[in-house]
Amino acid sequence: MAEHPVQPKHRALGRAALTNPDNRYDRYSGEAVDDGWPRDEELPVLRTTVTDERPRKVITRNTSPDLSFDRTINPYRGCEHGCIYCFARPSHAYLGLSPGLDFETQLIARPDAPEVLRAELSKKSYVPDTIAIGSNTDPYQPIERDRKIMREILKVLSAFNHPVAIITKGTLIERDIDILAPMAANGLLRVGISVTTLDNATSRAMEPRVPLPATRLRTIQRLSEAGIPVRAMVSPVIPALTDHELEAIVTACAKAGAVAASSIMLRLPQEVAGLFRDWVAETYPDRAARIMARVRELHGGKDYDPAFGTRMTGQGEWAALMKQRFQLITRKLGLDRSLPQLRTDLFAVPPKAGDQLQLF
Repeated sequence: MAEHPVQPKHRALGRAALTNPDNRYDRYSGEAVDDGWPRDEELPVLRTTVTDERPRKVITRNTSPDLSFDRTINPYRGCEHGCIYCFARPSHAYLGLSPGLDFETQLIARPDAPEVLRAELSKKSYVPDTIAIGSNTDPYQPIERDRKIMREILKVLSAFNHPVAIITKGTLIERDIDILAPMAANGLLRVGISVTTLDNATSRAMEPRVPLPATRLRTIQRLSEAGIPVRAMVSPVIPALTDHELEAIVTACAKAGAVAASSIMLRLPQEVAGLFRDWVAETYPDRAARIMARVRELHGGKDYDPAFGTRMTGQGEWAALMKQRFQLITRKLGLDRSLPQLRTDLFAVPPKAGDQLQLF
């Protein structure tokens, strides 16, 4: 049984989460009860709503030893892609919203982010290093098509010759090849494309508004043909659901032009664990127990262990086997390499209107 009231399927059409758990910071919680009164009307279908946020700063710092970067930008909060496994869902609680259906349907856009970024990069104290975009929510989720916030951010980074690493499942990134290709040619860009499965039905079930796998493979090809280095990201690997596809996914990405590959095990922090348990019980009842048993094997008997060093790889014999399989296939295909460090020596604050140009 779900831990929170399940939304009617007609209402949550095209969404992965089945429920809307209470915000963990709220003092009070709500519970649906049958009051005996008949309901003749149907609840409306959940639509995506977007609220604008005016950020004071957009570069977020981190000190995680598991990450290769120390700063990120998020053009949006929440993600319409709606991946049920998304580890970013708990961040919606900081906004007073639920990590469940709210995360997929109540989005926050940051239209002033490009200008705020310009100001941050212009500070004399700023020291450049790679900015990661897409490490929390996807910058190329569907609303980017109209809002174009990510595109404007890229224009700023390009003007400053600032290095950037992009992670996405969104094929809309192809729209920005005109900006990305010159940055890549100057050693300022790399892209990670996440491919979780090659099966359309599995993809639609667990990441309902993400472009289908074959479409993402075409995006890898088009970016690669434009001279943009692409890392294939087989993330997350879901035990007893997608793990059998590991070699096939890496092989397909290599054929599409990927030059490197990485892989991360499924992780279920905070509310994501309950959301995932509900989803897998509803979607794959025949193997739900097996999936969750393997998940707990990966994390020391718990749904999730946040310990640095093992939270992304898992632990135990099955984790070791998956690591070995991944190493074998990437070595065979020549994807077992680190991409070159992005350049920081080209960084320069572009002159503003009215500035005196340097003579030398």
